[in-house]
Amino acid sequence: MLERFAGGLRGVPAVVALWAHGSWAGGDHRPGISDLDLVAVTERALTGAEGERVVAVHRGLAEEFPSASAVHCAYVAADAWGDLGREHPAWAHGELMRRPVTAVTRVELHRFGRVLYGPPPAEFVPPVGDRQLAGFVVEDLRSFWRPALDHPERWLRDVWVDLGLLTLARASVTLESGRLITKAEALDVLTALGAPGEVVDDIRRRRYGRPAPAPALRPDRRAGLTRGFLGPAIDEVVARHRP
Repeated sequence: MLERFAGGLRGVPAVVALWAHGSWAGGDHRPGISDLDLVAVTERALTGAEGERVVAVHRGLAEEFPSASAVHCAYVAADAWGDLGREHPAWAHGELMRRPVTAVTRVELHRFGRVLYGPPPAEFVPPVGDRQLAGFVVEDLRSFWRPALDHPERWLRDVWVDLGLLTLARASVTLESGRLITKAEALDVLTALGAPGEVVDDIRRRRYGRPAPAPALRPDRRAGLTRGFLGPAIDEVVARHRP
């Protein structure tokens, strides 16, 4: 699927490089669960016609591969990397939107990004300092994940439970040591942080197919345990690391 996608983008002359980051590049990809996180570099901002061709590539991929909904790709002009907060065209969840390429994504590209074609990330992406990375991680916990706990209905879904808990664990390691860890490694960190064992076992069973010592949790119980742990845990991490 990625080969076909890369071949489609090669037909858009403005696209000069395509890279992977996230779980696939980092060796923790789970088919049917994980997204395929990509970044394409363009010579300049895409014209309207070029944007339409990019959309056509994504839609054509979806017609051929049922799993193509997992392909998320940002399109960043070669001269537009200087501003961390700048939003760029990005295809995700079946539509074209605009969003920034975060500090974490940039660090992933530098540390273990995989080149599908074109020059490597170091030729375009400015390095991200430790303070910039830590600042982004803290703000993401404070302004996105903490307010999300005020919406109980979200936490009945697997994706919120998994990403909420795993993001906290990964953030805590990054803030303490500057390392980026995989979601698999984050499960062990969650245990050390005191996350509910029932929920951690449930995530491990669903994401990695490992037997759990107890039956699957009811969504309402899992949501309650997750929210009860995450609120104080996020507050503690933010208070300890916020500038």
